[in-house]
Amino acid sequence: MAPGVGDRLVEVNLDPPFPNGAVFRAGWLLTDDAFISRFHPRVVSTSLALAWVAAGRRAAYVTDGLLLDSVHFTSGIALCQAAGCVVSNLAGRAVHSGRQGLVAAADVQIHRELVDLVRRAGLEG
Repeated sequence: MAPGVGDRLVEVNLDPPFPNGAVFRAGWLLTDDAFISRFHPRVVSTSLALAWVAAGRRAAYVTDGLLLDSVHFTSGIALCQAAGCVVSNLAGRAVHSGRQGLVAAADVQIHRELVDLVRRAGLEG
């Protein structure tokens, strides 16, 4: 084992508390042009995150990713669907229909709340 820059993925922890919140929040990196021009920010691996939702270890997973024909999403979506999760695109419609992105939630209520938040952020159907 040896460290290396490889694919330049950078995991960003967004969990509170934020002891430096007045001057820095890790989430700010995700929208910083200088950061995203040099690195590929990740909060967590898609496949792992979707498996955690299916297993009841996370309430949901949300991404603005391109899903169609992506090995990063296909198995995780199938796992969530088989487990009974609520899975849709960002607009709350069927995956691979219209709007891209993904909301995979443990239940209908969490799914509805997240889709509403996405809409409030400016994304429409």
